[in-house]
Amino acid sequence: MLFFSSIRKSWTETSTLFASCGLGFFIVLSAFHLVAYAVPFGENIAIDSSDFFVIHVIDEATGRGVPCVELKTVNDISFWTDSAGVVAFFEPGMMDRKVFFYVKSEGYEFPKDGFDYRGVTLETRRGGRAELKLKRINIAERLYRLTGAGIYRDSVLLGEKTSIKEPLLNAEVLGQDGTMAEVWNGKIFWFWGDTNRLRYPLGLFKVSGAVSSLPGKGGLVPSVGVNLEYFRDDEGFSRPVCPIPGEGPVWIEGLLKIKDEQGEERLIARFMRLKSMDETLEQGIVAFDEKEGLFKKIKELDLKEKWRFPQGHPFLWRDDGMEYFMFPLPFANIRVRAEWSELLDPTKYEAFTCLKSGEKFRKEKTVLDRDAEGRLVYSWKENTDPVGRDEERELYKAGLIKESEARFHPCDVESGKRVQLHRGSIHWNEYKKKWIMIAVEIEGSQSNLGEVWYAEADSPVGPWPSARKIVTHDKYTFYNPAHHPFFDEQEGKIIYFDGTYADTFSGNPRITPRYNYNQIMYRLDLSDPRLKLEKKKP
Repeated sequence: MLFFSSIRKSWTETSTLFASCGLGFFIVLSAFHLVAYAVPFGENIAIDSSDFFVIHVIDEATGRGVPCVELKTVNDISFWTDSAGVVAFFEPGMMDRKVFFYVKSEGYEFPKDGFDYRGVTLETRRGGRAELKLKRINIAERLYRLTGAGIYRDSVLLGEKTSIKEPLLNAEVLGQDGTMAEVWNGKIFWFWGDTNRLRYPLGLFKVSGAVSSLPGKGGLVPSVGVNLEYFRDDEGFSRPVCPIPGEGPVWIEGLLKIKDEQGEERLIARFMRLKSMDETLEQGIVAFDEKEGLFKKIKELDLKEKWRFPQGHPFLWRDDGMEYFMFPLPFANIRVRAEWSELLDPTKYEAFTCLKSGEKFRKEKTVLDRDAEGRLVYSWKENTDPVGRDEERELYKAGLIKESEARFHPCDVESGKRVQLHRGSIHWNEYKKKWIMIAVEIEGSQSNLGEVWYAEADSPVGPWPSARKIVTHDKYTFYNPAHHPFFDEQEGKIIYFDGTYADTFSGNPRITPRYNYNQIMYRLDLSDPRLKLEKKKP
């Protein structure tokens, strides 16, 4: 209202002058008023790419740009590096001056100055450039954000070339939950859970999906990025690919490929239609129809069924001449023969367990399977509950097993303490000649579900004697990490994994712009001497 009152007052004054001074003076004065209201007072903020001050943050060991680094001014204005490790800095009033920036990034470290501040003073010259080097504390190297908006925002502002086709916004996706990926019909098929959209807070809750080309077959090398081609609706937004009818969101897990009874290779998963995270309304198995770009239900599963179905990130294992699908959560204690009819039949699923055949897990009342010498016997059994991390801990608390009998509680190679690992993935690694696990810690960490660990074993069923932390987060989660063996390089010496970076479960009130609730890709060099896992006693 003050703006319009000023216009009316100015117009009255101008009319009086017009009457007394004539038309010519009126035209000049009117022009002055138009310019005064059209152009803001102070600095002209119309900018182009040459006006930015470029801050490039790199990993001192590799020289590669580091994503997700916060640069914060003394008056708490934060800027975050994009996936190239770049900030395009332009802040009116702070250009062509000396500006102090605090420098912070989870798993990386910037040196302290004489007053114990981790930061640097930079002269923010227009068109200038500064390079900051970070020491990587993480063993794994953060590479880029896989999903969401503004992946290379600052690089685009600077007019710099980006590695992916959609550096700013792909299918209007702002955020996505939990990656599942499988190579099928010559392409990588990617699927995620709940998906945030640009135009409204309520997004997509019935699974989103995309495809990409394999490296060397039209796809980018995994260190550079992934060009995702989303399944989209008529408005350009990522559309549902598992539209099971009924209320509640739909999630999938246990993504795998298998030949059906006609010999056709199918892409299948288990679906859950949820009322809440703790209550499932419907579950079953779906198969992907490539022509329609949709998962379709092929089998309903009883809601009483708690473990006899595909889950986690499956992998194949040959045992005694037979091929099995293994389902790690994160420990692989459930399997089924890699046959179509058996995969769809819950009675054919087996549990890796130390319970007597036919027994249910009943905490302190559980009946264990021991041989004549009293040794705990683990074996594959039908109609018997599996034993994993949680069950093993309960058996130990009840005094039914010894700590030396633990298979699913690896020791931290640094502290010797037992590590409680949550969801992750297991795959055979040719370089290590071991089964390797990438998983998150569920308890005892500085960030709930935010610490990522590496472990290895001679068998996919363990024992898993020791583990090493490879990624850390400060009060932020990084859940459901998935190692993608189709990206392995140098016969498995270099591996790639991604996970969901989110404030969920963290209790952290500070949300990382653009990165939050999205997938971040990491690279791990298994030749790193820190990954020689020599177990310490707990």
